[in-house]
Amino acid sequence: MELKKLLNGLNNYKCKGNLDINIKRVESNSKKIVPDSLFVAIKGYDFNGHDYINEAIENGAIAILIDINADFSKIKIKKEVTVIAIENTRRALAIVSCNFFGNPSKYFKLIGVTGTKGKTTTTYMIKSILEKAGYKVGLIGTIANYIGDELLGYSTRTTPESLELQALFYKMAKAKVDFVVMEVSSQSLKLNRVDGTNFDFGIFTNLYKDHISIKEHADMDEYFESKLKLFSMCSVGFVNADDFKCSKIIKNSPNCNFKTYSIDNSSDLIAKDVTITNINVDFKVKLDTRNERVKVNIPGRYSVYNALAAISVAKYLGVDVQNIKDGLENIVVPGRNELVPNKNNLAIMIDYAHTAESLENVLQATKSYTQGRVICVFGCGGDRDKEKRPRMGEVAGRVASYSIITTDNPRTEKPEEIIEEIEKGIIKTKGKYEVIVDRKEAIKKAIQMMSKKDIVILAGKGHETYQEINGKKYPFDEREIVKEILGEKK
Repeated sequence: MELKKLLNGLNNYKCKGNLDINIKRVESNSKKIVPDSLFVAIKGYDFNGHDYINEAIENGAIAILIDINADFSKIKIKKEVTVIAIENTRRALAIVSCNFFGNPSKYFKLIGVTGTKGKTTTTYMIKSILEKAGYKVGLIGTIANYIGDELLGYSTRTTPESLELQALFYKMAKAKVDFVVMEVSSQSLKLNRVDGTNFDFGIFTNLYKDHISIKEHADMDEYFESKLKLFSMCSVGFVNADDFKCSKIIKNSPNCNFKTYSIDNSSDLIAKDVTITNINVDFKVKLDTRNERVKVNIPGRYSVYNALAAISVAKYLGVDVQNIKDGLENIVVPGRNELVPNKNNLAIMIDYAHTAESLENVLQATKSYTQGRVICVFGCGGDRDKEKRPRMGEVAGRVASYSIITTDNPRTEKPEEIIEEIEKGIIKTKGKYEVIVDRKEAIKKAIQMMSKKDIVILAGKGHETYQEINGKKYPFDEREIVKEILGEKK
């Protein structure tokens, strides 16, 4: 594609060189550059792409897109290389990526889901309902990316970088999907990963304190403002009316037509007669002209909210009532209230709960229906919000019958130091606990001490099949570990 066509939609850039050259590839990683590529230099938290411009040119880049305020004192740019300078190269990468792949999001209906909790489950629910209705659906999110049942690959982040995202959209458009449903993280909105994308629908699940750190968001205001951006990019929004930010979202998004859902407050779609058991939830909701009872085989009040979001979209699209009910009843989401099957019929649940609020939700939900003890195994991730660590400890100490504090993904931090910060919260509660730094040993201890009336919650890692330590990911699938401990691994 001609370079000047790749730049459509970008304003206020400065250029030195030829814009009529043909670009065969766009990359922000200098190591992936091939001859006749455009290299987009991105300044990240750990690396600065501007430091790799020389390498990109040596590998065959014939054009580079750079930050207009970057320091070029160490950069040697050949005369024949075209240089484009602009203020925000992250946004530029997104727009260029859209153009390079032919703006693929125009060829299907795109549903974006944002919020602190419930994004993954809600996307799976919507996909299931729409597929029951006969539509071909793509999914992009925290766990993996799919076209129908075809696995395109496991995810490394909730929302891919813009170049990868548009490549996925291109595959999905070529496969002629009718809908794509995707998780839209606050980080992706803040860092312009979804800029230029054509969203048709946006969903807001809830807002809780999370993702506040040097590498994420400075404070809750910035966190919320990032999520709010989605509703300036779509024409129809679905918002949880029980969340305190609902009215502010609607007020600050004048060009979006909103529908609301709730359990407690007045809204367009209200769940009534809610029943929660140890294996499912069911509730009544008005569909067409009748109150229908809907069943979801994922326990917890939050499952009702996720289902309401999915139903709201389906109802707006005119999906048949039976397809909605069938799509929700047998939904399974990896790492979200996922019970590990075993011959001893022990209740061992894997859940992605990694904030104080989500941990409290899963512990309170299981406590309400468990006859015995709720034994919680959890830790906190390194290089992330440190303030949540004592709060998670306090929640576990207050709600769980017994807690084992262990390692999550320590990343570049020492596990022992993370655990000490968690302990500050749990000590306040006088709740029963112990520390076992090795996560496998912690899981083993929890299983050994449980009875058939107890439930063990392995919280924090959910769908993940690895542990990240000092920049390296090591295999760590809790399902396989549980089987090994129980002697059931083949």
